[in-house]
Amino acid sequence: MLKALARLRVPLGFLFAALAFYLAAPTPTSLLVGFGISLVGELVRIWAAGHIDKGREVTRSGPYRLVRHPLYLGSSVMAVGFVIASRSVAVAAVVFVYMVFTLVAAIRTEEATLDARFKGEYSAYRAGVAAPVTKAFTLERVRANREYRAVIGLAAGMAILYLKSRF
Repeated sequence: MLKALARLRVPLGFLFAALAFYLAAPTPTSLLVGFGISLVGELVRIWAAGHIDKGREVTRSGPYRLVRHPLYLGSSVMAVGFVIASRSVAVAAVVFVYMVFTLVAAIRTEEATLDARFKGEYSAYRAGVAAPVTKAFTLERVRANREYRAVIGLAAGMAILYLKSRF
C-alpha cells in the first residue's frame, strides 16, 4: 500500500492541485507572501538536489548533514507557501491531506529501500552516527535530478494563482 501511494504521489499531486486551484482565493498580498515562502522551499530543494546521487549512495553532505529528507522539507515549505498564496482554509486542508499521506509513504518506502541497498550505512546515518561526508554542490547534479521540473511547477502554480486573482 505504501509503495503504491509513494509511486502515485505525482499523478495524485496533479489531481489535488486541480482541486486546490479551484478552491483558491488569492489576493496580490497572499500571492507575494506565499511566493516568497515557496521560493525558500525551492532553494532548499535545489541545495539538496545539488548534493544527492540518488540510488548510488547514502548522501550525507549539504543539507543532508542537517536533515534526512531535505527535498521533502523543501516541498513542505513550498506547500505552506502555496497555501498562503491560495488564501483558503479548504486549500490548506487539501494540501495537508495530500502532503501527510504521500510524504509519509514516500519516506517509509525510501528508507526501507536504502536500508536494504546500503546495509548498515543508512541505519548509521539515521541514528546520527555515520561519518560526515564532504561533497561539493554541483549544478550538474541539480540538472541530473531534474529539479528544473519543480522550478517550472512553482512558476506555473503561482502564475495560475495570479491569473485566478485577476479574474
